[in-house]
Amino acid sequence: MLGKRLLLSAILAAGCSLSAAGPATCQSYPSRPIKMIVPFAPGGATDLITRLVAQHLSSRLAANVVVENRAGGGGTIATKAAATADPDGYTLLVATNGPFAIGPAIYRNVGYDPIRSFAPIAFLASAPDLVVVRPDVPANTLPDLLAYAKANPGKLNYGSGLGTPPHVIGEWLKAKSGTNIVYIPHRGGAPALTDLLGGHTQIGIEIMHPLLPYVQEGKLRPLAITSATRRPELPDVPTLAESGFHGQSFLAWFGLVAPAGTPAEIVATLNDATNASLRSEEVKIDLAKIGFESRIGPPQAFASFIAQEMHNWAEVVNTAGIKID
Repeated sequence: MLGKRLLLSAILAAGCSLSAAGPATCQSYPSRPIKMIVPFAPGGATDLITRLVAQHLSSRLAANVVVENRAGGGGTIATKAAATADPDGYTLLVATNGPFAIGPAIYRNVGYDPIRSFAPIAFLASAPDLVVVRPDVPANTLPDLLAYAKANPGKLNYGSGLGTPPHVIGEWLKAKSGTNIVYIPHRGGAPALTDLLGGHTQIGIEIMHPLLPYVQEGKLRPLAITSATRRPELPDVPTLAESGFHGQSFLAWFGLVAPAGTPAEIVATLNDATNASLRSEEVKIDLAKIGFESRIGPPQAFASFIAQEMHNWAEVVNTAGIKID
């Protein structure tokens, strides 16, 4: 009997070590720092949520989780690099609907496949975008803004990261309303907000939370929220549907992925640690403070969600008429 137990233990141990890439094993993971790549500039919404999650993952995994920002190409540059990283659980990527659902629809060759190139780990959170203008723009509602833009073609502009949800939403609004508003590419939401506040652009479309302080101070005027329902933080701001775009809503979402081929045991470990972090009251409160709502589920559910989002955003991109070589 003892011999059979030893043989079974040996088989299980061998299976565990063989399933891992490189030196990682089920027993030792993680044994060194984990790198979490943010495909956008520091200070934006993706950066905020990543650093919050990384802090709690470090504690739960008893390992240092290092956040690395790699901006460019609407998140596609960092995403392509992450797709070719060693599948050992030590390089993770924060996936968003920019590079995962929009990038493949607007670039002729994005350099990766959101489904085949990655192993989904866990959904993190989602948040609506807010459409705002500077106070000197003569518009109090989204229909006002679009009417003014139509009467003054090329006079207004907006900025956002290339290939990001704000970019696509802006072009979609232009296509649906027949207006000529100039798009100015930026390296992320934070630089775009800086230019908006500095008067270099007049219209902003961004995750709600970073805009809230400036809305409350009167430095920006909110026109519409992209969620399906109004938000308690801005109860007087109508949705897109209430602004004339019936049945339409958009949410920015964030999740965690690893390169394809990452061992299932490591993916499960990371999923458990991420979900446990999201369930904690501290994280729930912290996420609410920055306008995010968490989602908890297995890797398979996140994989299905990504596939559906690729389909949804491809239709929006097609309407917007965006194509980048």
